[in-house]
Amino acid sequence: MLKFIFKRLLEALPTLFILITFSFFLMRLAPWQPFTSERAYPPEVMANIEAKYHLNEPLYKQYFLYLENLSKGDFGPSFKYKDQSVNDLIASAFPVSIKLGMVAFAFAVVLGVTAGTLAALNQNSRWDYILMSFSMLGVIMPSFVFAPVLVLIFAIYLGWLPAGGWNGGTAMYMILPVASLTIAYVAGIARIMRGFDD
Repeated sequence: MLKFIFKRLLEALPTLFILITFSFFLMRLAPWQPFTSERAYPPEVMANIEAKYHLNEPLYKQYFLYLENLSKGDFGPSFKYKDQSVNDLIASAFPVSIKLGMVAFAFAVVLGVTAGTLAALNQNSRWDYILMSFSMLGVIMPSFVFAPVLVLIFAIYLGWLPAGGWNGGTAMYMILPVASLTIAYVAGIARIMRGFDD
């Protein structure tokens, strides 16, 4: 088992390296730069900013510096939030992500097991087709597609729920993100319980 996992991890490394390289050069070669949308700075100020973030270095040097920092677990500075690193931003958002993920997974287990069991006990019935159709919808439509649809309906059109924010994790602010995450989880669990992966 451990050998299999280790082999899969080794096979994933080249793909990860290609993705990192592609994303780096895509961002650096884009027509806009991190400070393009900011107010116009005097040339000497812009030169200092570029020197601070190593943007005045040749592209290959920026790339190797980026890889070196990644190998140390340093994701670099934030160009948007002053005096904050990407690591700081991830650390501040991590507890929120964990809470949302755990709540969504708990709902998904209950709903997915229930739906999958009902479908398995009533195979080829109307309930089976309805439940598995919904689960297929959850499989083919990812949460980042469901999320804006839910916001559009329940926050903008109906005005029942807030469109964004956290507000300390109160229930009203958790409903939409948890729902969008739960849908994908429910789909997978229901299909497994139904027996599609036998």
